[in-house]
Amino acid sequence: MAINIIKEGDRSPRIILHEPTGSTVEVLLYGAQVISWKNERREELLFMSNKAVWKPPKPVRGGIPICFPQFANFGSLEQHGFARNRLWLLDDDPSPLTPTNNQSSADLVLKSTEDDLKTWPYRFELRLRIAVSAGRLTLIPRVRNVDNKAFSFTLALRNYFSVSDVSEVRVEGLETLDYFDNLSKKERYTEQADAITFDGEIDRVYLSTPTKIAIIDHEKKRTIVLRKEGMVDAVLWNPWDKKAKAIPDLGDEDYKTMLCLDAAAVENPISLRPFEEWKGRQELSIVSSSYYSGQLDPQKVLNGFH
Repeated sequence: MAINIIKEGDRSPRIILHEPTGSTVEVLLYGAQVISWKNERREELLFMSNKAVWKPPKPVRGGIPICFPQFANFGSLEQHGFARNRLWLLDDDPSPLTPTNNQSSADLVLKSTEDDLKTWPYRFELRLRIAVSAGRLTLIPRVRNVDNKAFSFTLALRNYFSVSDVSEVRVEGLETLDYFDNLSKKERYTEQADAITFDGEIDRVYLSTPTKIAIIDHEKKRTIVLRKEGMVDAVLWNPWDKKAKAIPDLGDEDYKTMLCLDAAAVENPISLRPFEEWKGRQELSIVSSSYYSGQLDPQKVLNGFH
């Protein structure tokens, strides 16, 4: 399959994927970050800050950055790890993944460098397959331990979704679950609401979540469905007005039209023995909200893959 690699000025090179019905995906080689996903009507489905910085080493605020080998901020590593701040390469050996015959896809790889080993002393290979088909975007991250000693990591795919008005959308599929509240010193709570709605800053790690979570956006008449495997946690984040003003690469009003819902492995780090490999999967799909008239049937959310 031919892959278009575009280079513009001092921006990082990017890959553009097209599929037959007209939807497209753009991916930066820097960070292997998806920066655009448009449907067949050319509507943008991901959020991008209007103050995004497009020059490395700053990660771009929006799209889908990958957080590895840590999510959040611990020790000497940069926040959310270094994978999103490295130049990735096209992967010429994506085996054992099967070819994507009916999709447009790209395989990227990041291998540890001597500089990386100074801050995180483990040799690894991190691979990411990005595949787009009609109404669907799939990301398959894989981590291989190529060291002679075991290591553990946490990981997240930070999904910045474009929404009509965050105060009008709701998230279903996280009801009754425990979560860590990062706004309350990571204290553990249990979700009491029937559906999660937003009227202020939120920064939560939901634990042991179902394989399927939905964002219902009535104004846009669509529901975003996140399906995931291998990443049992889910992170919800919106900075709201005060914190948005304090984030240099986020517009003051940007918080109103964005919501982060991340597939993540945070509470229990993933451990790999030498030469073991871990694989996750995230599938984003868009369905017309008429499919979910009124309340979304929780059982349909919780049933996972179909």
